[in-house]
Amino acid sequence: MRRTTTATLLLAALLVWPGQTAAAGSVVHEAEDAVIINGVVESNHAGYSGTGFVNSANAVGAAVEFTVQADADANTNLAVRYANGATAARPATLTVNGATHSTPQFAPTGAWTTWNNETVAASLQAGANVVRLTATTAAGLANIDALTVGVAGGGSGPIADPVPENPIQADLGLVLTEYAQFPKSDPVPTPTDSRLQRHARINHLGQLADGRRYVPDLNGTLYTLPPGGGTPSTYLNVRAAVGSNFFSGRGLGSGFGFVAFHPEFAANGRFYTVHSEAFQALNNQRADWTQSGAVVQSVVTEWTANNPAAATFSGTRRQLLRLGFGTYIHAVQQIDFNPNATPGSPDYGLLYIAVGDGGRGTSSTVPQQRNQPFGKILRIDPRGANSANGRYGIPASNPFVGQQGTLGEIYALGMRDPHRFSWDRGGTGRMFLGHIGEHDIEGVYDVRAGDNLGWSEREGAFVFNRDEPCYLYPLPADDARYGYTYPVAAYDHNGPPGCTGDLGRAIAGGFVYRGGALPALQGKYVFGDLVQGWIFATDEAEMTRGGTDLAPLYQLKVHNAAGSLTTMQAMAGDARVDLRIGMDRTGDLFVLSKANGKIWKVTGTH
Repeated sequence: MRRTTTATLLLAALLVWPGQTAAAGSVVHEAEDAVIINGVVESNHAGYSGTGFVNSANAVGAAVEFTVQADADANTNLAVRYANGATAARPATLTVNGATHSTPQFAPTGAWTTWNNETVAASLQAGANVVRLTATTAAGLANIDALTVGVAGGGSGPIADPVPENPIQADLGLVLTEYAQFPKSDPVPTPTDSRLQRHARINHLGQLADGRRYVPDLNGTLYTLPPGGGTPSTYLNVRAAVGSNFFSGRGLGSGFGFVAFHPEFAANGRFYTVHSEAFQALNNQRADWTQSGAVVQSVVTEWTANNPAAATFSGTRRQLLRLGFGTYIHAVQQIDFNPNATPGSPDYGLLYIAVGDGGRGTSSTVPQQRNQPFGKILRIDPRGANSANGRYGIPASNPFVGQQGTLGEIYALGMRDPHRFSWDRGGTGRMFLGHIGEHDIEGVYDVRAGDNLGWSEREGAFVFNRDEPCYLYPLPADDARYGYTYPVAAYDHNGPPGCTGDLGRAIAGGFVYRGGALPALQGKYVFGDLVQGWIFATDEAEMTRGGTDLAPLYQLKVHNAAGSLTTMQAMAGDARVDLRIGMDRTGDLFVLSKANGKIWKVTGTH
């Protein structure tokens, strides 16, 4: 597969022409010096650069065409400075060397004397490049002042289309065969958010060594399934065990969020869960760390079964960790053990805990604050005792152990909603995280010890400005000094400009397929969009760390068991699929939907 680039790198080799004003590493091309198609140069609105600006005719096809010189093939940013005193956007088609690049919207700026930037990342070829803006509506273009090439700095202008390369529609499709139907479940308290009113809020599938598959439901039940699927059985009612403080009725991730079985569960009977509590727990249960005005708590619990082989749980439990969150979103998401770790290895038996920012990253630097667990992946030893609360251990191999002002539990930081992570069970054994973004970027990260994913200073490989959260901005020229880790694969929301409501885009992290039954998927990281139900794949080998290059994404087709082409929305019977991806110990893939409480097994490709 060919790699694509969405980097916002500087094109330092661009030439500065006489009479142009340029910041370091950038070149300004004044619109009045460009080729103008159906428009005139005017100077009646203050604030323009150069000697004027272009006021196009109110017509489809009105255009401004710039010629940009480059010494070599390179990736850069194109920032179009414009004013739009109208009340509606004035969209245009942007072409580079005759090929359509993107469709910047040129949203209203409030007045004809208020100038703003639309910025996109683009690839230029050595020599002359023709960059053209063409009006697509009868209103014509916005007033165009200048084109800056190689623009530097996070505050230099918003980016109209952060990831211009959309997922490629693949010829390959997955064949899905129904595997299990789960009983209806209800949140507590009764939700007011329709997105929580699902048939069953199933959100993961894994497998025990004895063959049983296990599936948690956010509304409180841990189910098991026989190897061949069929009727679920209740292994543990977490909601009943917790009692009246159990909470799953607000926040898309609240409730019984996840379960992780110790690699030696068959012998020691230990497994771990995370669930949400509220009500009297907020007054009676002391959190190990809490945000101000906490409305919900995430609790990590160790359970020990008297008989690990029993069909239902009987045994004891103890609390490991309790965290308080100031909103109902972005609490603890996933907990898990590295399946590649073997007895005696440094990672064996260590529990990873993905902690969201509690919704506070848009207004604070909480995800970057190393004395707090929020917006981090933690790694702990459930059987140790050297933590502040004495209930778990802090592994000596953790990257920040012994650093003043930093929690030793932190494995990686700078996250908004680290929703799902998994390890490649072959190849390099890398850990991949599906990270749900704020404004535009749904990213897959290759996470390693000590990584900083940049939130809330960065969203993906772009600057996130907490004072202007409605857009993303180019990286500064000195970005390398911050040491942030950027996605290895990503897609964006493709929404209208500015701040919008829920566009229905959220990544559902997946798995690298290493099984033998589906050769066409070998070595592919398979994941999806949990709202729309899209299923994507990209080559693990092309998901490379360092810089801002992205592996190309392919959107897979969906076929039912009869081989007929369909969609996940049709399979789930709902426009909101609430999709999750599961994998068993043999590497078989499963697709889950909360909408109708079904699980399908990927039984073939088409």
